[in-house]
Amino acid sequence: MRGEAVLFTGVAVFFAVTASVYGWLSHETAGTVTLLVSFLMSSLVAFFFWVQYQRRGQRPQDRRGAEVAETAGPLDFFPPRSAYPVLAAAGTVLTALGIVLAIWLLVLGIGVVAAGVAGFVFEFNGRSG
Repeated sequence: MRGEAVLFTGVAVFFAVTASVYGWLSHETAGTVTLLVSFLMSSLVAFFFWVQYQRRGQRPQDRRGAEVAETAGPLDFFPPRSAYPVLAAAGTVLTALGIVLAIWLLVLGIGVVAAGVAGFVFEFNGRSG
């Protein structure tokens, strides 16, 4: 995961520098906030990859002299099916409609998104293997 971590760290640095320069030169709020959110999102992904690299160590893909045969075998666990993507998407729609229409719909949407994300995170948490 080191390559991915370095890539997203570079993307985060790019957005941080771009947001700083853009905010300083343009004095325009919407674009500056958009660039800052892009920085935060890419920083989150970079942080995830760095943590995974620390936990799992170096993979064959991270070494220059690795052989293709070293990557043979099962990669990881991939869930066969899940209802949580639909739940998270419905919550996102409710949240967006709540921003436009009513605060109660926004609160309901945030709750549905939270349930969908929690389902994603904990669905296979207790699996063996």
